[in-house]
Amino acid sequence: MANKLCNQDILEQLRNGTAKFELVSSPLPSLAAAAAPKFSNITSLFGIGNCSTRTLFFARISSSLGGQSPAMKKLEQFSVQKVTGDGRCMFRALVKGMAYNKGVSLNQRKETEDADELRRAVKEVLCDNNGERKLYKEALIAITVAESLPRYCQRIARSDFWGGESELLVLSKLCKQPIIVYIPEHEHTGSGWGSGFIAIAEYGSEFKNGATNRTPKKPVRLLFSGKNHYDLLL
Repeated sequence: MANKLCNQDILEQLRNGTAKFELVSSPLPSLAAAAAPKFSNITSLFGIGNCSTRTLFFARISSSLGGQSPAMKKLEQFSVQKVTGDGRCMFRALVKGMAYNKGVSLNQRKETEDADELRRAVKEVLCDNNGERKLYKEALIAITVAESLPRYCQRIARSDFWGGESELLVLSKLCKQPIIVYIPEHEHTGSGWGSGFIAIAEYGSEFKNGATNRTPKKPVRLLFSGKNHYDLLL
């Protein structure tokens, strides 16, 4: 974008109704003309204006979603590793995937402990540390569109808190971990057919290829279903 966005202006437009916050299932060629979404809580977008004009346009909250990588454009095949649906499913899937990439197997107790540790890590940077919080502006915008930060901080303290995009934005950077979220092919097409998976969001892509003094990391691939549940793809 040519002009730097002002978060205060973005939030003000969302509050007064001159901008929109939409949830869509996948990147769309024309966001302004997009139809009503089929899926919820998958990819966050919002209508915003820059600080110097009042031109309304649409953009994604996460800059990592701004460009479509090759992974976002093709049908892929994986095996599904089921994850316990106790409210921790996103955190469970993520710790299982990171452990798998290291060649480590987690028992149920360790998986639960590590999942809770990830949730607490997000709470610490967003709720308990003013300095750290400033490093995660995209996550804060995604949160405060729907609720106040104090209310969010109350909810994320619970072990049955449902993780989603805001937490993935934080954890991809905090863990320096690339994460790709998929949906089932049949949910994307609406046909009820298809056994493949389609990538709809990518976080922490800068960590895939590595950089100076950094080892490239394999992405963790999460499967998001229309029932607000995450599993792991291998």
